[in-house]
Amino acid sequence: MTGRKIGDLTISRVLELTQSFPALDFFPETTEDDWAPHLDWLKAENALDAATGEILLPMQSYLLRTTHHTILLDTCIGNDKNRPHRPAWHMKTDHTYMAGLAAHGVAPEDIDYVMCSHLHHDHVGWNTKLVDGRWVPTFPNAKYVISLKEFDVWSREEHPSVTLAFADSVLPIVESGQAQMVNSDFTLDDEVWLEPSPGHTPDHFSIKFASNGADAVMAGDIMHSPVQCLHPEWPAMPDWDVEMARNTRREFLDRYAETTTLVCMCHFPLPSSGRIARNGDGFRFQYDDQDW
Repeated sequence: MTGRKIGDLTISRVLELTQSFPALDFFPETTEDDWAPHLDWLKAENALDAATGEILLPMQSYLLRTTHHTILLDTCIGNDKNRPHRPAWHMKTDHTYMAGLAAHGVAPEDIDYVMCSHLHHDHVGWNTKLVDGRWVPTFPNAKYVISLKEFDVWSREEHPSVTLAFADSVLPIVESGQAQMVNSDFTLDDEVWLEPSPGHTPDHFSIKFASNGADAVMAGDIMHSPVQCLHPEWPAMPDWDVEMARNTRREFLDRYAETTTLVCMCHFPLPSSGRIARNGDGFRFQYDDQDW
């Protein structure tokens, strides 16, 4: 697998699984009438299951190879994790994720940085692996970039999308000494930096990267479905601060609309990446036309 070139950089996807959710549960402020105008095109894009009408969300990471580093952007769900609220994630033991990394020619030892856009269960799960009854870093040579503000909030507050993962996928990284706590406007180097995008979580960040006049952004969970390009006002069930998340979505869409920036989403249907186009008073997502 070769991935997608961004100047001298290469971005690749590592898909773990695709999860379905009832649309009205995941977007709790919506009604069936709200969804009705969008059903056909969402099904055509594989954003909705044609048989059940449930939304379909890939769970994936991005692998970024720069001229300086090999970087993993989020780490999906993980194995052996206690997630009783999500049967497909609970005590999982498959090799799909690691096989996906290996297909890109990357071993865990090759990862220099893991960048955690936020600390929800499905974005930090492979931070750690279970060895002799202990959670240890999956990527032994990596620094794990984590928002200090986000870490502090979740150290004090319980949340159904965070608390279990905080114990088994975040705290062990801190205890190992591999955590690099940063502000959400942190710059790694001349090719990779963070952009604050709070609301979904207290200090969610997006990851921007650029080379030779080309640029891209991995937007984490700013949006979960392409329908939110048309309806950025729709909050997702896990959003921590609904109004802040709405404002972040609107600002993000306006900033990147009609630009050449490749936008890489975690949960949009494959190929999951593309560009933001204006669509009347709103926006739409144009999927990348390159095969990667």
